Amino acid sequence: MNVLMVTGGSGFIGSNFIRHVFEDTGFQGRVINLDLLTYAGNPENLADLAGRVGDRYVFERGDICDREATGRLMDRYDVDTVCHFAAESHVDRSIVAPDEFVRTNIVGTHTLLQLVRERAGRIGRFHHVSTDEVYGSLGATGLFTESTPYHPNSPYSASKASSDHLVRAYHATYGVPVTISNCSNNYGPYHFPEKLIPLVILNARAGRPLPVYGDGMQVRDWLYVQDHGRAIWTLLEKGQVGETYNIGGRCEMPNLRVVEMICDLLDERLGLLKGAPRRNLITFVKDRPGHDRRYAIDSTKIERETGWRPAETFDTGLRKTVDWYLEHTAWVDRVISGAYQDWIRNQYGTETRSK
Repeated sequence: MNVLMVTGGSGFIGSNFIRHVFEDTGFQGRVINLDLLTYAGNPENLADLAGRVGDRYVFERGDICDREATGRLMDRYDVDTVCHFAAESHVDRSIVAPDEFVRTNIVGTHTLLQLVRERAGRIGRFHHVSTDEVYGSLGATGLFTESTPYHPNSPYSASKASSDHLVRAYHATYGVPVTISNCSNNYGPYHFPEKLIPLVILNARAGRPLPVYGDGMQVRDWLYVQDHGRAIWTLLEKGQVGETYNIGGRCEMPNLRVVEMICDLLDERLGLLKGAPRRNLITFVKDRPGHDRRYAIDSTKIERETGWRPAETFDTGLRKTVDWYLEHTAWVDRVISGAYQDWIRNQYGTETRSK
């Protein structure tokens, strides 16, 4: 692997992955970050890299659905590996506006697969990053394995399930060298503030209400984003072509308990809020449509075949995450205010497509 193209590399998981590649792996090649910079893509996440690694890191603003432009980039930089993170990923947004999820997650993935197929022999791996939400909802017991039947329950998870099937089909039909990973809920630095953990941190810090869907007992398996990045790199090096790997943190937790833990950590670090614990801010709201009750990942396959293990427990990872948000208030304020979108327009012109 000499030239790695990362799609969606300015987003939460993609930017943490690129940092891991340069800071922790010993990789001496080049990373091409292809990102459209829509609402959750923030070039500030990697702003310091150029000064440290020079032209080994290249940012290109572009749309994965633009076949001609993306193909030109692959050829210009002689890309030999593609790691595909780019996706619309928020369930609530998919319920309100599903069209963009179909376009980016299905059409965009298909476009990339076509381009990789056309460059057979030069591009040696296409890794597709997916989600455990494609499996639907678990009961009170059991774990998702790589052989669990798909049962998506939201437009988001349905679009990711479709893209997974396309990736498998391109391997089976055309011999495209693919691997797929389905991960549990990620959390950590640079997470866009619409997602549960950063949203709760910021609202609790400010003393705003903390909305919790339904009874708050929906269970998720939480994966620290840097553990996820290590897993993806491990699969690029050791994963078997044509195989799917589940990646989880072995950290099942009800949503309500997550919110309570964040409140307690902020009380510990900042003191009580006007003399009262932040748990008092918790407000139960009507559950969202199609809300899966429980996800839990069995990571045995990747652990057995590659030796990867999550390094963080939920307690250690959550503490690191809360501390990061408290220490990076300027980043948070710019993201919330939209100031970084003004910076994007100044640097790169108007957005390729509106959001």
